[in-house]
Amino acid sequence: MILLFDAVLALVVFLLALRMLSVRDLFQAVMLFVSFGLALALVWVRAGAVDVALAEVALGAGVTG
Repeated sequence: MILLFDAVLALVVFLLALRMLSVRDLFQAVMLFVSFGLALALVWVRAGAVDVALAEVALGAGVTG
């Protein structure tokens, strides 16, 4: 079950990255970037680096968005 969650999370991060790079609308690109940052924070939590995940959420979603 955990392996399935990790695989789905990796797929979501990959698809968000592809979509973020291919979109033309600036607002949609920013929203995808924020979503990408939140998904990447989940990846960091799963990897056991909670401090890096908190920094990712604070900078990637909060400040940049």
